[in-house]
Amino acid sequence: MIAILTGVRWYLTVVLLYISLMTSSQGQFPLTQNVTVVEGGTAILTCRVDQNDNTSLQWSNPAQQTLYFDDKKALRDNRIELVRASWHELSISVSDVSLSDEGQYTCSLFTMPVKTSKAYLTVLGVPEKPQISGFSSPVMEGDLMQLTCKTSGSKPAADIRWFKNDKEIKDVKYLKEEDANRKTFTVSSTLDFRVDRSDDGVAVICRVDHESLNATPQVAMQVLEIHYTPSVKIIPSTPFPQEGQPLILTCESKGKPLPEPVLWTKDGGELPDPDRMVVSGRELNILFLNKTDNGTYRCEATNTIGQSSAEYVLIVHDPNALAGQNGPDHALIGGIVAVVVFVTLCSIFLLGRYLARHKGTYLTNEAKGAEDAPDADTAIINAEGSQVNAEEKKEYFI
Repeated sequence: MIAILTGVRWYLTVVLLYISLMTSSQGQFPLTQNVTVVEGGTAILTCRVDQNDNTSLQWSNPAQQTLYFDDKKALRDNRIELVRASWHELSISVSDVSLSDEGQYTCSLFTMPVKTSKAYLTVLGVPEKPQISGFSSPVMEGDLMQLTCKTSGSKPAADIRWFKNDKEIKDVKYLKEEDANRKTFTVSSTLDFRVDRSDDGVAVICRVDHESLNATPQVAMQVLEIHYTPSVKIIPSTPFPQEGQPLILTCESKGKPLPEPVLWTKDGGELPDPDRMVVSGRELNILFLNKTDNGTYRCEATNTIGQSSAEYVLIVHDPNALAGQNGPDHALIGGIVAVVVFVTLCSIFLLGRYLARHKGTYLTNEAKGAEDAPDADTAIINAEGSQVNAEEKKEYFI
């Protein structure tokens, strides 16, 4: 009887323990998170359990090969290492990650039944350094240039942007192609534009943006070399050339290739006085000017692309005439004085006429009403009212 009771007690204990384990296992669930890593980097895969009663944890790869069972390594791969192993966590690292490592990894919690959690490992393909093709030096002014920028190995496909003088160019062509491994992409972009002399020495930049580059884009640069015909301008040393003084005419010429030594001519022919007109590099020095130097001087510059010229019309001024022009204008001053005198005389004449008209006729003190008149004008006014019944005595003054 005692043996039966002991057996029943042991059976109940086992059942209660099993129920306790089953109840406990219902609250356990492995927790994982997706991981993104750059190709060649290191990925950390972590599996956690909030509550665990010594139940084992396991990591397996997309091929369902066991990588780690608790702290025991199951797959011979030197890139895979244990980071941390406890009843609540199993973390492993995968170094030198390749594109083939991408996929879904599984963490298993060996309860009854077994519970799992998935973590997707995304591997970013790093784009190769871009290359610019299509430039052949030199390029002639006015030619149409086509530049192509290409980069391979990006995953997902990289973005290509063009810049010229630090200003982005939007009107470009873009092409994306899948690589042979069917995982990465080759992208290319083509830029078309017509060049001019202002493009000489300008840097055209191709920039590759991709999330694997950590906000540090890869760039390729092409410095343009444009050949163009010369541009010519003549600059005199003084704006008013004077007889007897020296004059220097400087011929400014720009072009690529650099123009050859310039050619000076006067009125379509050679310089008439080589002893007095000396050419030094791009300068024409006339040692002292005279009236015979008047004429059209021409500077001509030539390079392998073409020829250009500029003209300067020389007028030699008389120093005395220029001095007179720079002094006071006596004719102008005389004219002003004459006008002032004329206006003054006219004013005096008009004032005299005015006074004469008012003093021509007036009543004397003998006229009626003139006794109280203070002046001749008042006397005339007083006398007008009494002209009908009174005789007037008038005096005339000339």
